[in-house]
Amino acid sequence: MSPSNVKEWLSYGKMLLKKSEIESYSIDAEVLLMTVLNFTKTELFTKDSHILSEEETEKYIKFLEKRKNFMPVQYIIGKCEFMSLDFNVNQSTLIPRCDTEILVEYAINSIKKNKFKTVLDIGTGSGAIAISIAHYCPNTKVTAADISENALKTAKKNAEKNAVSQKIDFIKSDIFENITSKYDIIISNPPYIKSDTIKTLMPQVKEYEPISALDGGSDGLYFYKKIISECKNYLNKNGELLFEIGYDQSLEISKLLSEKNFTEIKTTKDYAGLDRVVSSVYK
Repeated sequence: MSPSNVKEWLSYGKMLLKKSEIESYSIDAEVLLMTVLNFTKTELFTKDSHILSEEETEKYIKFLEKRKNFMPVQYIIGKCEFMSLDFNVNQSTLIPRCDTEILVEYAINSIKKNKFKTVLDIGTGSGAIAISIAHYCPNTKVTAADISENALKTAKKNAEKNAVSQKIDFIKSDIFENITSKYDIIISNPPYIKSDTIKTLMPQVKEYEPISALDGGSDGLYFYKKIISECKNYLNKNGELLFEIGYDQSLEISKLLSEKNFTEIKTTKDYAGLDRVVSSVYK
């Protein structure tokens, strides 16, 4: 007998994803069904006798098939949460990760402490960094740059969704190519995975997320080198340069900054105790 109500379909979904070796099978099956039914998590269990319609059944089965093939849940449902804000995501952009919240929290604290007014986010993607800063630092003006037209379209929609469109300028730019102003803070979460390492990543990353947003060149440092070498033309005196980094890149990036006479170079760790953010000051 095939599943019919919420309880049965939830059990089926968990079993299917577990067999497909999806580690997060339980929560994924729940999130997908909640999305199909527009239920809260509480409703998922208090309304477990609800019979799925034919349309709901078809949609849930499609969702499960996509997840079974390792498509990230965020891409399947088209959204995710970051810094307690809601973002649309698609395969033109990386999925914002909680580790990047360390970078954003550092930037917000620095902006408030130093009364910074202008921010440049290089490689904005979904706009998660730029939009979060615009939301939590209401006195700032943010510029969000990306080389991808599709990423910028997504970021603009997310700015509208979070009511900060008026505070962000979106610019199509290959790093500094079309940037003409100077800023108090330049912030970036650039591609930093070594080219040869990409093939070893989990299927849900290497097969679905944009490679251009992952590939940092042969040493993983291509974008850091380019930004560090050019950014002084776009950074105000006593301004800050902030990067998200890979767990093993702190020493190399700190050295690059030091060679370009940046000062107050500091590394901040993420929730797992790994190096995640490098900050520096331009004197």
